[in-house]
Amino acid sequence: MIKKKVYVYKGFERFWHWMQALLIFFLAFTGFEIHGSYTFFGYRDAVRYHNIAAYMFIVLIAFAIFWHFTTGEWRQYYPSFKNIAAQLNYYIFGIFKNAPHPTKKTVLSKLNPLQKLTYFGLKVVIIPTLVITGLLYMFYRYSNSGIIESLDISSLKLIATIHVIAAFFMVSFVITHIYLITTGEKVTTNLKAMLTGYEELEEPEDEANITLNTKLD
Repeated sequence: MIKKKVYVYKGFERFWHWMQALLIFFLAFTGFEIHGSYTFFGYRDAVRYHNIAAYMFIVLIAFAIFWHFTTGEWRQYYPSFKNIAAQLNYYIFGIFKNAPHPTKKTVLSKLNPLQKLTYFGLKVVIIPTLVITGLLYMFYRYSNSGIIESLDISSLKLIATIHVIAAFFMVSFVITHIYLITTGEKVTTNLKAMLTGYEELEEPEDEANITLNTKLD
């Protein structure tokens, strides 16, 4: 196999990734302060900043959905169980034995089967749950003189509980994601790829020879 430098991650893709990461970190930080885990901004400001970041996150999601569907990149997340066992075995055992990666990354297939399932669940279940429960919480108004100003919800306890559980799932994903970033050929390989857009991908020798012969001609 011969490695070739390939433009894998487009400009908006990288912007979306880093802005999403920044907002998720900030939402988690302010969210857990609201939950009473610690004090930094103060409860009132933490709520205000959390709400602002939440709106920014929703706008980012809207742009990301538009970009994914207009470019066809949504297909990257279409789940598949093919080679899922081999991928699990690699992460549990093979990665510690320098075993070859069971899935070859290409521009048209950037994610391995386990990543596809994880991101699909994240985008279809976890993030929508966070957004919906968050909006329900934000637009709930306590009654004033017996009048419900907004959503008529008898209790926020269940909504808050679901929101917090989804937040813990998101934090768990982020921690795992950060760890897996370091499992490239070098510790900084995957990080560099998401910063520059370029990544060295393996190219079959026959294709490499064709490319070389074409250049020589």
